[in-house]
Amino acid sequence: MTSLPWRDSDLPPEARVADLLSRMTLEEKTAQLYGVWVKNDANGEDIAPNEHDMKESFDFDELITKGLGQLTRSFGTAPVDPALGAQALARAQRRIMAANRFGIPAVAHEECLAGFTAWRATAYPVPLAWGATFDPQLVEEMARRIGRDLASVGVHQGLSPVLDVVRDPRWGRVEETIGEDPYLVGTVGAAYVRGLESAGIVATLKHFAGYAASVGARNHAPVRAGVREFADVTLPPFEMAIRDGGARSVMAAYTETDGVPVSADPKLLTELLRDDWGFTGTVVSDYFGVGFLETNHRVAGSRAEAAHAALAAGLDVELPTLRCYGEPLAEAVRAGGIPESLVDRAARRVLLQKCELGMLDEGWAPEPTTSAVDLDSSENRALARRLAEKSVVLLDNPDDVLPLAPDLRIAVVGPRADDPLAMLGCYSFPSHVLPAHPGTPLGIEIPTVLESLRTELPDAKITYAAGSDVDGEDTGGFPEAVARAAEADVCVAVLGDRAGLFGRGTSGEGCDAEDLRLPGVQAKLLDALAATGTPVVLVLLTGRPYALGRWEGRLAGVVQAFFPGEEGGPAVAGVLSGRVPPSGRLPVSVPNRPGGQPWTYLQPPLGLAGGASNLDPTPLYPFGHGRAYTSFAWEDFGATPAAEITTDGTSTYDVSVTVRNTGERSGAEVVQLYLHDPVASVTRPDVRLIAYQRLELEPGGSRRVTFRFHPDVSSFTDREGRRVVEPGALELRLGASSTDIRHTARLTLTGPVREVGPDRRLHCETEVQALES
Repeated sequence: MTSLPWRDSDLPPEARVADLLSRMTLEEKTAQLYGVWVKNDANGEDIAPNEHDMKESFDFDELITKGLGQLTRSFGTAPVDPALGAQALARAQRRIMAANRFGIPAVAHEECLAGFTAWRATAYPVPLAWGATFDPQLVEEMARRIGRDLASVGVHQGLSPVLDVVRDPRWGRVEETIGEDPYLVGTVGAAYVRGLESAGIVATLKHFAGYAASVGARNHAPVRAGVREFADVTLPPFEMAIRDGGARSVMAAYTETDGVPVSADPKLLTELLRDDWGFTGTVVSDYFGVGFLETNHRVAGSRAEAAHAALAAGLDVELPTLRCYGEPLAEAVRAGGIPESLVDRAARRVLLQKCELGMLDEGWAPEPTTSAVDLDSSENRALARRLAEKSVVLLDNPDDVLPLAPDLRIAVVGPRADDPLAMLGCYSFPSHVLPAHPGTPLGIEIPTVLESLRTELPDAKITYAAGSDVDGEDTGGFPEAVARAAEADVCVAVLGDRAGLFGRGTSGEGCDAEDLRLPGVQAKLLDALAATGTPVVLVLLTGRPYALGRWEGRLAGVVQAFFPGEEGGPAVAGVLSGRVPPSGRLPVSVPNRPGGQPWTYLQPPLGLAGGASNLDPTPLYPFGHGRAYTSFAWEDFGATPAAEITTDGTSTYDVSVTVRNTGERSGAEVVQLYLHDPVASVTRPDVRLIAYQRLELEPGGSRRVTFRFHPDVSSFTDREGRRVVEPGALELRLGASSTDIRHTARLTLTGPVREVGPDRRLHCETEVQALES
């Protein structure tokens, strides 16, 4: 029989936690509100902003006598053998449980943006590649595998997904985002959350909210988004991930909007998130975010004031290590400067989550259920390859040079052609952590494009020259690269980014770009290759889109891959050879010119090209664009006969189309449904994505897709800040991209303006019917 109510798993969690809190001292409650980052101080490179300035020394054994809320990145700080790391984490949990009088363990969290950020763990494609697949189900499967790997070594919380919507592609963390459209970000992001949570891992939504809209695309810069932009572009993905995904944690963003830092904003962290959306999980700080209220934002004059502001706003847990929520907080509470009720509120949320995870149950054990740990299994790798293959976007193939013939003379040129790290984003372990540990093996096999092409096309004569570095001004390698290209039948130029941290890369956290020119001298190298007269196929391995208008009409093909992960080399080579049908679609627009940012496809009429400016923002390749090695016919378009539906949502409107593969190769088409609102009370994007469906078709195969439009999907934020459905004319546009519209249905919403809330419909219903060939 259980002697203490809080240990009784038959009682409701709320009753258990209330009993536990009543027994805890102030210091024991505050101990649940911070994490501890046990790491090697000799590590000379930050893996979090201002890391070395913000760290505090502490006696771990003394600290844990009061308990501990979280353990920070036991696996993601240094190369640790996964099996040994799991044992070490279990021993640390035993120490924590033995040291505090309640025997409560800590929540262990890790990064898992593109796979578990741990040595020898699978490096999946980055989120921008997930967006390019337009395949939420596959992303959910990936997240489920990531969650299982995390759970297998004793981790409870994953700091993913990133749900920031791209507003300026110069921002270094574009690679971490899913794209520039809130509906795509929200649907793919919610799928990731479902997958991670299905494995028992607490998913943490990042970065709530506005982080990607920073001024000048500078990391940590202020946000100057308007109220409606914030409500209609920034927030919907988070709402979807909570409502549709079941996320149990949210991370407060570093940024400030209109002078109010997110970490001290009760309207965002409490009124919107909890009161309006009904979120019941924990809110955690981005690393050192609570301390930044004092040091960076200067809205707090001391650590205690920073703690007060954050707790009052609704921020429950200080990560990655204690600075403000420890002794400064406890002292301020004892002195009467901070109400203890704020500590109780946050501690209740933390302990409720630990209760959900079983960590308050008698008999809870930290040891993994198995001693065999394989974080890069063959099943993982197969899934990583499928995701990579579906993410590769064929931007152009004007002369049908692709797929490559099997017996060509091929010159493979470029600084990304023979570097395994060319496949990985900033939060993959080899790019994120290993630079601080030179000489350590990558831990996973990462075939390069060069290696993969040689495997893919064994009868081809393949030569190679790097030509240049990723960045820098050295052109000394140009002559050899040009010579290899000139003597070949075709040149494959593999260019792009190097992921890194805080200026040590051309893409990644703190690696923001001045403009969208290819880094270093790569543009000059491409010019030199194109001048040889040999057909040049450009392959881009990047974390953001780059301006390509300079080469329009000069290239034989353009293939875009957004850091496609450890199996990205074979995936790209498979697309080049034709073994893999190219099926990715752009989650971000590819600009024509390198300047004129920020710009995304979500523009009102005033943001489109016009005669009032000499700058034309029209992209070279639009959002949703992607070509195939086959052709598709869009046939038998149909729509609901009645052209009127009411704003009250009692009626809906269907649009349908049959897509048929009319070519000789298999392929995939992505049917995209866009909404055009001709006249509204506030300006609206010319078009915005409201539904999509990926259709994979064999030659001659066809499927019919039907989208059921509900009036709620047309809602937007009006002048008074209400989310409303307005009467008036609408157009539903079916297209292969945001500009390639194939069919249009016109309808009218009738009735009064209707205000909608968080219970509104977020999606069009979708039905896919397979047809006989």
